[in-house]
Amino acid sequence: MTSGDENTLDLLCINTLRTLAMDMVQKANSGHPGTPMGAAPTAYCLWQRFLRYDPGAPAWPNRDRFVLSAGHACALLYALLYLAGVRAASGNAGNTTAAQPVSMDDLQSFRQAGSRCTGHPEHGWTVGVETTTGPLGQGVATSVGMAMAQAWLAATYNRPGFTLFDHKVYALASDGDMMEGVSAEAASLAGHLGLGKLCWIYDCNHISIEGSTAITFTEDVGARFEAYGWRVLHVEDVNDIEQLTGCLQRFCEAQDLPTLIIVQSHIGYGAPHKQDTKEAHGEPLGAEEVRLAKEFYGFDPNAQFAVPPGVQAHFSAHLGQRGADAHAAWQALYAAYQVQYPDLAEQLAAMQQGRLPEGWDAALPRFMTDAKGMASRDAAGQLLNAIAARVPWLLGGAADLSPSTKTHLGFEFAGAFEAPGIAGDASPVGSYAGRNFHFGIREHAMCAAASGMALAGLRPFAASFLVFTDYARGAIRLAAMMGLPVIYVWTHDSIAMGEDGPTHQPIEQLASLRAMPGMVLLRPADANEVVEAWRVAMQLTDRPASLVLSRQALPTLDRSRYASAAGVARGAYVLADSASGAPDVLLLASGSEVALCIAAYEQLRSEGIRARVVSMPSWELFERQDGAYRESVLPEAVRARVSVEAAAALGWERYVGRHGAILAMRSFGVSAPGAVAQAHFGFNAAHVVAAAREQLARHATAT
Repeated sequence: MTSGDENTLDLLCINTLRTLAMDMVQKANSGHPGTPMGAAPTAYCLWQRFLRYDPGAPAWPNRDRFVLSAGHACALLYALLYLAGVRAASGNAGNTTAAQPVSMDDLQSFRQAGSRCTGHPEHGWTVGVETTTGPLGQGVATSVGMAMAQAWLAATYNRPGFTLFDHKVYALASDGDMMEGVSAEAASLAGHLGLGKLCWIYDCNHISIEGSTAITFTEDVGARFEAYGWRVLHVEDVNDIEQLTGCLQRFCEAQDLPTLIIVQSHIGYGAPHKQDTKEAHGEPLGAEEVRLAKEFYGFDPNAQFAVPPGVQAHFSAHLGQRGADAHAAWQALYAAYQVQYPDLAEQLAAMQQGRLPEGWDAALPRFMTDAKGMASRDAAGQLLNAIAARVPWLLGGAADLSPSTKTHLGFEFAGAFEAPGIAGDASPVGSYAGRNFHFGIREHAMCAAASGMALAGLRPFAASFLVFTDYARGAIRLAAMMGLPVIYVWTHDSIAMGEDGPTHQPIEQLASLRAMPGMVLLRPADANEVVEAWRVAMQLTDRPASLVLSRQALPTLDRSRYASAAGVARGAYVLADSASGAPDVLLLASGSEVALCIAAYEQLRSEGIRARVVSMPSWELFERQDGAYRESVLPEAVRARVSVEAAAALGWERYVGRHGAILAMRSFGVSAPGAVAQAHFGFNAAHVVAAAREQLARHATAT
């Protein structure tokens, strides 16, 4: 094939991407046609000339990653997946059973129920979608986590002659991505870490929903990224794919710094009346404008969803063949690696399959009865270290708070994840093989990066104070939506944290996380419940967990007197019960307030009142139990009920009923020592006893 023929085919493929995107949006009468039309040359150049990706094995561990951070431009991604023939491959980890490839029927039912072409890309639903995107900034921030995972995998598992992990991570971003704060957090972190296999391509079309970006966004983005420590390259005309090829080649050859390629494009390119307008951004072009744009591209204006002869074959001959060859070579290399490094190969297999190593929980401590007890964050720190020492791919860190969240991995071989050569207190030499990640005060980027690491098969943990989940909620929500087994460690869980006052004392955060579909929240009551909470969290494979932990000491309960903490696995369990007969009153609590209920139980028991204490560390797990178990814990016949939790009351009515007593926070907190703050708001055993007596009197009268 001559160079001229090749160029003609290139342009034909680019214009096919454009027309498919226009047709998808027009048929759905909903969507964003302009960015796919403008950015099609960029995506085509990357996929056809550089991306190392096997369409027949889209979960191959060493594939290059492509993240469409500009999720509103998803019609472009779906067209790419269709034309490249990306399909599910049996036996490949990383694709859920729900994920299916994009078909022509899916393109034609864009944004409709059941279509693999959803309104924004959804990981686990559509094969080839590396991460769920949509909220701007999330995709690029997640790509940083993917690049961190690549660096860690390479440093940990590559051996001389066995380069198993050398893939690159690309993200296509928009003006909006550059405006969002999470992208700035993530870019700053990536620059500090020197993630040289990370490339963001900024499709700069100067248009957002309200109009020209000049009304809000006039900074020098390139200068900002250079200050972050990135290499910045420029492409003046998106349609000049040779210039873009040169920039991508430079990125591939250097790999010493993360790279930002700023590409100047035209939103709605080829639409005679809507190019470079806000109208091309978020609404269909209109039938007549679509016809005129197709004429501009040299396409039949009356044809819809047209794929000219030769287009798919051209994708197969370049992207497809290159990816299949690279994948086959990698498989041969991995087979030899299995022979020479069987233990490491087994780790990789377990990681990719979501399995835990044999004996991963063999060293979990058991805590002796102790009236003084310990903070659940301290117990959790011991558990984390015991587990991480046996699960090599359990790693993570805090948003500059590991001394407070107790999430530092202290065993000798843990190390710190830092760019080689960067000096630091914990890692004078610096290594990407370290397992303590220092995210800095970047809660949002930390959680997005944790998602990227989980998407690579690692088991990341991310830690901060519970109140700061507000800073990271967007990323946490997407992790739950994708079903990623990220482990979040949230400490300083209530007003009992004390002197820092209302700004740091969480109130509504527990209810907020409980409201999030797919999130498993665990708020353990003592050190032995912490053990079981970690056991639950580690065995999750399809959803994240939030461990919510105290700063203050909690009594370690006498498990010979009260029930085993193993009940945590069922979400709620009878911790203490009446010696004989059905209980008269139920005392319900989670976390630190369980001890108050135990103290109240003992007082009521001395008065001859039959009370039952129910520890409820996880509503989500409890609701997954069968009706018989739930009835055995919370018998419907017992109407006198008291719930105790130093947080917002929202949700407890589900368990205590309309007439039950809910001891909870009705305001923000107060700046005072923890014990004083608790007493100020009535979180003491006497208040629980009084509420129980009132409940008994109320329901006795009603009877």
